[in-house]
Amino acid sequence: MFDALLVTGIRVEGRHGVLPEEQERPQPFEVDLEIEVDLRTAGASDHLGDTVDYAVVASEVSSIVGSRSFALLERLAEEIARCVLAFGEVRGVTVTVKKLDPPMPMSVEHVAARIYRSR
Repeated sequence: MFDALLVTGIRVEGRHGVLPEEQERPQPFEVDLEIEVDLRTAGASDHLGDTVDYAVVASEVSSIVGSRSFALLERLAEEIARCVLAFGEVRGVTVTVKKLDPPMPMSVEHVAARIYRSR
């Protein structure tokens, strides 16, 4: 078992997909993070400096989704994981990237890629 910070439902418009229209028009994406980090020190100290600032993490993730462009959700998830792992205290991260309005011939709630990466 491990400690974790959960940041769920980060919603950002982005241009990701293999179809030309997906690269041209923004579409909604949602990112969920499970950030593996030892929370004992922060739990004892009640000090932000002893943990990962999830507001900063969410801001950086939003920037990746909103300002870059990838063909595959898998690639987007890898870039997000790399970014989160750059925070020194993070031991591992599970990233779920959801495309909320995929261009498919049938109705689906979303499509998603989920990855786990660690140091």
